[in-house]
Amino acid sequence: MKGFVIGGTHSGVGKTVATLAIVRALGEAGYTVQPAKAGPDFIDPSHHERVAGRPSRTLDLWLQGTDGLRRNYHRGDGDVCVVEGVMGLYDGDGSSTAMVAEALDLPVVLVVDAKAGMESVAATALGFQRYAAHADRDVDVAGIVAQRAHGGRHEAGIRDALPDDIAYLGRIPPRDGLEIPDRHLGLQMGDESPLDPDALDAVAEHVRIDRLVDLARVPPRPTPATDPPRTDKRVAVARDEAFRFCYPATIERLRERADVVTFAPTAGDELPACDGVYLPGGYPELHADSLAESPAIRRLGAAAADGLPVLGECGGLMALAETLTTADGETHRMAEVLPADVRMHDRYQALDHVELSARSNALTASAGASLRGHEFHYSSADAASDARFAFDVERGDGIDENRDGLYEHETLGTYCHVHPASGAFDAFVDSL
Repeated sequence: MKGFVIGGTHSGVGKTVATLAIVRALGEAGYTVQPAKAGPDFIDPSHHERVAGRPSRTLDLWLQGTDGLRRNYHRGDGDVCVVEGVMGLYDGDGSSTAMVAEALDLPVVLVVDAKAGMESVAATALGFQRYAAHADRDVDVAGIVAQRAHGGRHEAGIRDALPDDIAYLGRIPPRDGLEIPDRHLGLQMGDESPLDPDALDAVAEHVRIDRLVDLARVPPRPTPATDPPRTDKRVAVARDEAFRFCYPATIERLRERADVVTFAPTAGDELPACDGVYLPGGYPELHADSLAESPAIRRLGAAAADGLPVLGECGGLMALAETLTTADGETHRMAEVLPADVRMHDRYQALDHVELSARSNALTASAGASLRGHEFHYSSADAASDARFAFDVERGDGIDENRDGLYEHETLGTYCHVHPASGAFDAFVDSL
């Protein structure tokens, strides 16, 4: 599967709209498109999936390492992979867009704001191309897409000013209906966005698909890995409006190792018969009243006390706590497994790549092992003074005083999200 990376000059330049337009144009031209996202984000991939009709792959060098990154890419399925970058091309400590492009040896298509420039657009692109050598990075800025560019003289001026080794790959014209509004914890999710499909189709007409496909490349193959054996265990995974942040690769890995059954706590589902439970991140604070009355959440408290292994990440941690207080001050009872009270705030409390060191054997790591992940949350957890923690935080914030992973019975709740490339979900299945 050939691919390329959509990079940007800065955050907010319009990478997501450009990515969606290119995905739509490739699809209309008859290509099967595999979308992907550089970085640990859950929201942009939901927009990719809406347009491409298939889950978006997560590509993050910090979370996965080079081999894990390549392995996750090659697990995708399509003719062309379109990888949306994160922030500006070279921005980001641990896994920038440039680092992902370099690890995969994929060309970069740079999105440049052309609203008030022509030759300056070319100068910007040339600067980003040449900066790679200055920074000792093997990054190939192969072409540009001009954001907010008109046709006629404006387009011609941009195209003619580009050097021969930077291709003009089309433009995103100014147009209503292409905005993705902000919402709680970021942009709206793909299934709730008012992004106009007709407007996206109109924009896609200005993308040069043949040239994009011609410059795409196939990444190197990863070092072969020996996968652990399948078990006879059954894992229940919460999937509904409250628990939405789950990497496709996580479900794939769990299905390779065990039987997986999903349940929807906010819809009134009962907790399925299982050997272990996984509660992903999401928006429990928006559904706190439903979770407080959920039969599955109520049953989960008793099952956890009886020793059922339960793993909760971020939103999952919140649902496993004693209480959850929303931003408007309403307090709701949760599963009452982990000794902490969670409170929402008006701004984020942590945003970073994370590294954890296991204090003792836990559900996702053995004593002394290191886990890499990321955290992004608007809540804080006030843990009991005698609470047990599974991890020391080497990088990031965690829950309390550089500790993460509240541990009670056989239940683990972290603010850290991990990717299956970390081995955490293999460890979880093996612990059941």
